Amino acid sequence: MNADHLSQTFAALADPTRRAILQRLSRGEASVSELTEPFDISMPAVSRHLKVLEQAGLVVRTRQAQWRPVQLNAAPLAEVSDWVERYRRHWEQNFSRMDAYLAELQKGDPDAKQ
Repeated sequence: MNADHLSQTFAALADPTRRAILQRLSRGEASVSELTEPFDISMPAVSRHLKVLEQAGLVVRTRQAQWRPVQLNAAPLAEVSDWVERYRRHWEQNFSRMDAYLAELQKGDPDAKQ
């Protein structure tokens, strides 16, 4: 995933309404009107949120006769997870070194155990 696409994905995820839409779509496809129901916003506003999600590659709109269901595309979320995972390993390594350092300090200083 290039940095620009990653930025688009994070920008799309930055909005709580869009995250709620993705959460709903994780249970299965839905129409725009179904996605609008839990929110106190208009259908055009939900459509604008969907456009941002679609540009980030997080949702796909299909056509079934006159019904245009929206589906979750989780691939960009896996790429974000992979990106974050690299940093998680870094944090864990730093915490492990800090734990070892603190253990050494406590061995050498009897008052440090208090």
